[in-house]
Amino acid sequence: MSRYRPPAAPRTALITPEGRKVLKDEYDFLWFKRRPEVTRAVSEAAAMGDRSENAEYIYGKKLLREIDSRIRFLMKRLEELKVVDTLPGDPGRIYFGAVVEIEEAATGEVLKLRIVGPDETDAAKGWISIDAPMARALLKKAVDDEVVVERPDGRGVFYVLSVSYPGV
Repeated sequence: MSRYRPPAAPRTALITPEGRKVLKDEYDFLWFKRRPEVTRAVSEAAAMGDRSENAEYIYGKKLLREIDSRIRFLMKRLEELKVVDTLPGDPGRIYFGAVVEIEEAATGEVLKLRIVGPDETDAAKGWISIDAPMARALLKKAVDDEVVVERPDGRGVFYVLSVSYPGV
């Protein structure tokens, strides 16, 4: 069996100002608060003597590697992200950052979605990635447009009820 893994699909490098703040706050917390605490705990555990059987030392080193890995990821990701903080030229159409209400044609169920970057998706809030099939189908649509989405359980037909942009 091969260990080859195909490369991950490139993620869109867009983010809302709120999403960037969340990532930056996480980076600052890990770098300035959490990492120094863990480093101090590891050095205290190392001072206790034999490191080969010292569970606190072994666990602390592992935790430190995980923190460092996340810090490196956040540092690289924050550099490549483009913050979208302006309205599109036509605010009546759906673009990045839009809050959209759609109605499913088959059931009449109304969904409220916000199109955000892949780093800030949250199903509980109804925030979907711009890379998601639903978001791709919604892009450039306007109120009263029909949207057809290919889903795993079959084709879904939706109607756009409203389009708005937060903070406007």
